[in-house]
Amino acid sequence: MNECYGKKFILNGNLQPAEMFDKSLVYEGDSVYEVLRMVKGNPIFFPDHMERLASSVKLQKKKFLSDIPTLRKAIISLTRSDKKLESNLKIVFNYNNGVANFLVYFIESSYPTEKQYRNGVKGVLFFAERKDPESKVINHKLKSDVYHKLILEGGYEAILVNENNLITEGSKSNIFFLRGETLVTAPDNFVLSGITRKQILEICIENKISVEFSFVKVDDIKKYEGVFMTGTSPMVLPFNCIDDKFFNVKFPLIERLRNLYLKKAEASIGLFRSE
Repeated sequence: MNECYGKKFILNGNLQPAEMFDKSLVYEGDSVYEVLRMVKGNPIFFPDHMERLASSVKLQKKKFLSDIPTLRKAIISLTRSDKKLESNLKIVFNYNNGVANFLVYFIESSYPTEKQYRNGVKGVLFFAERKDPESKVINHKLKSDVYHKLILEGGYEAILVNENNLITEGSKSNIFFLRGETLVTAPDNFVLSGITRKQILEICIENKISVEFSFVKVDDIKKYEGVFMTGTSPMVLPFNCIDDKFFNVKFPLIERLRNLYLKKAEASIGLFRSE
């Protein structure tokens, strides 16, 4: 499977042809990464991603391999060379036997269809939890196990359940449950600090939408009226079911949050261009 989906990539600040891409610089040793969504050739919420990348590097007790202006220049250079306007872009800091490299490149992108936003998607429960949920580190085994589970059960996203039967987050997303006009999501220190999740929580504060930070028990899923995920690719996407439990996807609050999020994303593009 290809890792780099562009014609070019950036290695330590230098533009390189895709044929020179070496997957060992991502999958060997330790890798800390960020995935940014590109819209109109610009990343959305760039400062937030850089803040989380710095936090992940610090938590892993590693060295930050580039300054922010260099990463910004790398993104602009790569986008101009490849002309990918709507795609996901990955930044990787790799540490392997005393050698460190940073890469910036486009990855295969899969976004929900309008039909999936309207009708929702299927979630499947997956009994596992991240070893270090507060930092974005590549976990090859979890990624592989989740992929096979989703293929077998025809699911869109796996919802992680810890040893106490409590739902924490999605394998590639954060999870929100709806009860009336209140959102319920796991406590911050038990989940990856998703950029989309952060924006949704800010939107809730700005619009006086109630949020409860608590775990949902697997046995209590049926008590909730709606569920949605947030993430770089899905943005705000409702579930129509989790395993054999079905939910209302026509929740006005979900559509409202998605529209407010899209407005914030558009504003963040303007900020990136003006810097």
